[in-house]
Amino acid sequence: MISFRAMANVASGNRVMGRKMAVALVMGFSCGLPLLLTISVLQAWMKKEGVDLSVIGLFSLVGLPYTLKFLWAPLFDRFTLPLGGGRRKGWLALAQILLILAIGCLGFTKPASFPWLVALVAFFVTFFSASQDIVVDAYRREDLTDAELGLGSSMYIYGYRLGMLLASGGGLILADHIPFSQVYLIMALSLVPGLAVTLWTPEPKEPPGRPTTLAKAVVEPMREYFSRKGAFLILLFILLYKIGDTMASAMTTPFYLDMGFSMSEIGTVVKLFGFWATLVGAFTGGLLMLKMGINRSLWVFGFLQALSTAGFVWLALVGHSLPLLACVIAFENLSGGMGTAAYAAFMASMTDRRFTATQYALLSSLMGVPRVIAAAPTGYFAIHLGWVGFFVFCTVAAVPGMILLVKCAPWKGGSIDER
Repeated sequence: MISFRAMANVASGNRVMGRKMAVALVMGFSCGLPLLLTISVLQAWMKKEGVDLSVIGLFSLVGLPYTLKFLWAPLFDRFTLPLGGGRRKGWLALAQILLILAIGCLGFTKPASFPWLVALVAFFVTFFSASQDIVVDAYRREDLTDAELGLGSSMYIYGYRLGMLLASGGGLILADHIPFSQVYLIMALSLVPGLAVTLWTPEPKEPPGRPTTLAKAVVEPMREYFSRKGAFLILLFILLYKIGDTMASAMTTPFYLDMGFSMSEIGTVVKLFGFWATLVGAFTGGLLMLKMGINRSLWVFGFLQALSTAGFVWLALVGHSLPLLACVIAFENLSGGMGTAAYAAFMASMTDRRFTATQYALLSSLMGVPRVIAAAPTGYFAIHLGWVGFFVFCTVAAVPGMILLVKCAPWKGGSIDER
């Protein structure tokens, strides 16, 4: 017979498991929501206000904190705030409070009159958002057991996508009916549940091996990584693998508007429809990786990503067509989801388990470089090349990353990394 104590232990374990998955979902939502508020939603606002395309393209630079977050990530491992709440919860609550305030303030700026003030406030949004990402990644890894990590990561990704959906799709649809200032206020308030969860959930047990000095927190993970054979070539591959896809994405919102699509059409077809296509792509990519392995998946999914970018050339030639828009978006998000799944798996495989948090922060920061640096001149390219020429250029930009696969992820297996 099963004892009442055993049944109670099972019930208690289920409650703990449920709490962990709910926290992962909500924290993912809180991390996903701010990202597009300084990209597609802000682009649409600036476009409507008559801001020049070249200036809109330069606004990609406000995303630099996502690229440089590895620089201050060791601070969160080394220090605990004296305000209480624990090492993870203390930093996370502070980042979330400042992020809510920054998003609210962004809504009160005036893109047409003071674009550089908009840029400054948007920079603070991305800085506090990147800080939140760092701490949430650390919290999730310490809160979940190895057996729970797969499901917890899936819940985080779903939450992340839901946050992106609300910010982009919901934000653009709302902007057709209310001022952008109110849209940003609503988005800021949408982060309050995440703050509540942070205050409610317990501080995870501190893992062994916490850095005893800031120098150790910074130096050891970097020393281990750069001692490997081909370390710099792997970093170059991470920079270039999705550069064409990322450059194309940086100008899609102005492109859709120039093609005559309304913001409601963009919000419904591009964001809502594209959201589900991305989830299907990520799930399909995960299943295919079980059969093909990471290396072959990078080859196949990388080719599909380049092909999907070429689909925008077709749309630029045809013009306003909702059915074609739906087809192009479905394929672009499906292949993008598959490519991202393989990309993230490759980066995870490149980390040393002793330094996963810091090394993954380094690699994921580099993953964001194309979104920030390479996307900055896209407005100029679109003006001088036209939409057809611009998307042809983005398609060709995918070639260097594919060539590096020969060394970094050979088709027949193995890796340049021989550690």
